[in-house]
Amino acid sequence: MADITLYDYWRSSASYRVRIALNLKGLGYEQVVVNLLEGEQRSDAHRDRSPIGYVPALAIDGQMMTQSLAIIEYLEARFPAPALIPADPADAARLRAIAHAIAMDIHPVCNLNVTNHHAAAFDGDAAAKDEWMVHFMTRGLLAVEVMANHPSTGRFLHGDAPGLADCVLIPQLYNARRRNMSLAAMPRLVAIEEACLAHPAFQAATPEMVGP
Repeated sequence: MADITLYDYWRSSASYRVRIALNLKGLGYEQVVVNLLEGEQRSDAHRDRSPIGYVPALAIDGQMMTQSLAIIEYLEARFPAPALIPADPADAARLRAIAHAIAMDIHPVCNLNVTNHHAAAFDGDAAAKDEWMVHFMTRGLLAVEVMANHPSTGRFLHGDAPGLADCVLIPQLYNARRRNMSLAAMPRLVAIEEACLAHPAFQAATPEMVGP
């Protein structure tokens, strides 16, 4: 078994994605906390791992890897069972599209770097930051709700086993709930969330299970 070290922060949604994937693959790992609230992500030590200064970073197979989706794709190639990405190219593209819609369209604009900078520039307070995030999460997750309306959707976003898109969806819904965002218009996503959170791999990855 590979020697794996995950540099993460408990409430980082990108780190949460990778924890889920590692658990689904049955891979044990050592967790090293990078405290975002104390600015440890900007330290020289962490920038040696991740030049952009983000989490997660994953040490595996003598490599230091960054960017959650790239890490999950590597884990999929390195440890193919259980599969997180279906073999059919069209199915794989659909799930990557969902994952990308969340990780590339919703998440970046709701990142604390962005919300803090926006609030500082426009004299916003904590409520203004939450309003900003809820606006973009609502717009994006409503689109994902439509994408989930597909014949291949089952208990999870693809059939009856969790995969890549579920790893990305659940942390975003966690963030939405933290901001008291209404999910009433997203019944498919809520049902998938319920199925995921009943799965031991998701349960063990939750921020509350790995938190401070």
